[in-house]
Amino acid sequence: MQPESESRCPLGVSGLDEITGGGIPRNRLFLIQGDPGVGKTTLALLFLLEGIRRGEKVFYITLSETKEELQEVAESHGWSLDHLEVLELSTIEKHLQTLAPDTLFHPSEIELNRTTDFLTREIDRVKPARLVLDSLAELRLMSETPLRYRRQMLALKQFFAGRKATVLMLDDMTEQRDLQVQSVAHGVIGMEMLSLDYGMERRRLKITKMRGVNFRGGYHDFVIRPGGIDVFPRLVAAEFSGEFERDAMPTGIGQLDDLLAGGLDRGTSTLIVGPAGTGKSTLALQFAAACAARREKSSVFTFDENVGTLASRGDRLGLNLSNHVESGMIKVAQVDPASLTPGQFVHRIKQQVLKEGIRVVVIDSLNGYMNAAPSEKFLNIHLHELLAFLSHQGVTTIVTVAQMGMMGPMQGPVDVTYLADTVILLRFFEAKGSVRKAISVIKKRTGCPEDTIREFRIEPAGIRVGEPLRDFHGVLTGVPTFTGDAGQILTNSHVRKGAII
Repeated sequence: MQPESESRCPLGVSGLDEITGGGIPRNRLFLIQGDPGVGKTTLALLFLLEGIRRGEKVFYITLSETKEELQEVAESHGWSLDHLEVLELSTIEKHLQTLAPDTLFHPSEIELNRTTDFLTREIDRVKPARLVLDSLAELRLMSETPLRYRRQMLALKQFFAGRKATVLMLDDMTEQRDLQVQSVAHGVIGMEMLSLDYGMERRRLKITKMRGVNFRGGYHDFVIRPGGIDVFPRLVAAEFSGEFERDAMPTGIGQLDDLLAGGLDRGTSTLIVGPAGTGKSTLALQFAAACAARREKSSVFTFDENVGTLASRGDRLGLNLSNHVESGMIKVAQVDPASLTPGQFVHRIKQQVLKEGIRVVVIDSLNGYMNAAPSEKFLNIHLHELLAFLSHQGVTTIVTVAQMGMMGPMQGPVDVTYLADTVILLRFFEAKGSVRKAISVIKKRTGCPEDTIREFRIEPAGIRVGEPLRDFHGVLTGVPTFTGDAGQILTNSHVRKGAII
């Protein structure tokens, strides 16, 4: 029995070999399906170039494109096809015309066996270890009937079985979903391109069938970039587990730590909820800065704010954000939801955690992240797997959510409070003729947090958190009313002991 590494044929596509567990089985026939423009030819060229890199003979048979067109595709990626043998359309035309001199080349008018006989002779001449046949649409048209087409596919499969060649057949699905070849092929990979109302198109692939392979099912996002294809395997949190000390991570503010019963616990997720302007992003940055001060790495993904503005604001509040970024303790990345898929975003976080040792991840905000997801249902699934993965790795996750409205009943874009271990609520309230902010912890699965409400202020010197305000009513309704002694309200003094960053 061959070792698994020798019995597998790596595709040469980043992420796809991970999905298949090391590559597709060697010496088998596979079907690559997808609409025109989805990336089938690019994947096929990567497959053959990987074979060239490994010293294998490769062969590209194209019934729909010329060698010049393939060369243009390769040049756009910076590839060379010098060592790739190509049998193109014009060569097949010339051969068929010698058999039927007065016949123009049209697949529907030429005997199928003449074409396949010529192709099989050329394959025997080259004796490739990797072969691509592009595309099946022409063979389907030449067959004219489904029965003849299926018999031809079975004959080709039998032919390849004795040649020790790994074959990719491309199908652009211009006629129909080809179930005939799906049943014949050893494996089927479907590629899709989704056109949204705004932003870049989204591409994804799915392995429908792969005999003898424990592949990862479901859809996997992928992108075509200069130089190749990146596939982002669907995250399965259960595959990642690790041991870590479940200690509390202080926030750097004494009163806030009292409110949270010592801080945020390592490996948990925290949701900071509140209307716009209450200080959600600033509070999240405070957690990241406190982590950096302990020489632990954090990563901040901002969907709503420019990186320069974020860094400037953090510096003015005394968080030394620019210094932490320069030292590598905090990584800040601005995310454009119009050009990012959820799978790509999750993969980016996974790589940082596994390869760079990130200990705190901040997503600011869920509203922006939601725009990168195709629907609310998928957002919940992606977020659930992401938070579970980060928890298994001992990473503390902080997610901000902006609620709609400023006062009165408020509603978030999606309810994910059930996913979070800790929920921090920020609210506006009025006292002494000014608008103020209040902070409270309404959920914490670990420890015993305070059930009090404290005043929360953002000042030039940093964040201040006051003593518990007992005489409060209506905070959870969105219209808080303070009926207590005005002496409990924070003043503008910046020297209150223990209350300043």
